[in-house]
Amino acid sequence: MKKLLALAIAGILTAGLNTTQAAEYGSKKTIVETAVSAGKFNTLVAAVKAAGLAEALSGEGPFTVFAPTDEAFAKLPEGKVESLLKPENKKLLQTILKYHVVKGSNMAATVVEMKSAQTLCGQVAPIKVSDEGAYIGKAKITATDIKCSNGVIHVIDTVILPETKNIAEVAVEAGSFKTLVAALKATGLADAIATGGPFTVFAPTDEAFGKLPEGTVETLLKEENLPKLAAILKYHVVEGFVPAATASKLDSAKTLSGEELSIKAKWGKVMINDAKVIKADVNAFNGIIHVVDTVILPES
Repeated sequence: MKKLLALAIAGILTAGLNTTQAAEYGSKKTIVETAVSAGKFNTLVAAVKAAGLAEALSGEGPFTVFAPTDEAFAKLPEGKVESLLKPENKKLLQTILKYHVVKGSNMAATVVEMKSAQTLCGQVAPIKVSDEGAYIGKAKITATDIKCSNGVIHVIDTVILPETKNIAEVAVEAGSFKTLVAALKATGLADAIATGGPFTVFAPTDEAFGKLPEGTVETLLKEENLPKLAAILKYHVVEGFVPAATASKLDSAKTLSGEELSIKAKWGKVMINDAKVIKADVNAFNGIIHVVDTVILPES
């Protein structure tokens, strides 16, 4: 039933192409050329050029672009677009634009079957299908399957914004990782987690640290035990953006401590060694956080 609903929505969206979009359907132009000729993506095209991404999006690909219209950009706070187009904000603009792009040529029938998609900026964009339509993030997909020589464009009515806070800031703001944050600061790893990366962090909650034998955390925070604590923390970190969809297909992953984590996925649950992932794909500007219910302890 769900699949039939998804396919029906995909068909409705495709059938809903207006005259301009229909003219571009089946085009042999690149994504950038198609966006220019459509006449309704002027702001997007200007942003792509300012970010230095025009050549990349004109390349072989293929890419799937969720393209905000000029009206979508107009919904942003006054002055936001002008600010993003400034040279000093180029990196942020690149991240925002890459958050609208997914590798591969994913037609509507495929997109509506997805729960999320890893974007070119590394962060994960949620996808939701309901009776009201198909959404990526908070943006409604209003037209689909505009074919290009190097991919496909789906039109959206809102600019979707990636997370701009780093991993440490996201952890602090969440309020449920006080012990983890304190441990990172004590070992001098907080700055590295905040400014380095990208990293994927399997983050134990305060409740997870509370499962350790009484006095363990206090002992680890002592000056003489900080190297051991640092090794434990690094055992929770993997290099790169590793979303749940990718992690669930792995058997293991090498951590910053140099040791391997065991990964098992079964019946919709993902286990990292003996820790259960209780919340996945929490985006950060420089990585992804997967929340775990147990502190993962290295063997050595």
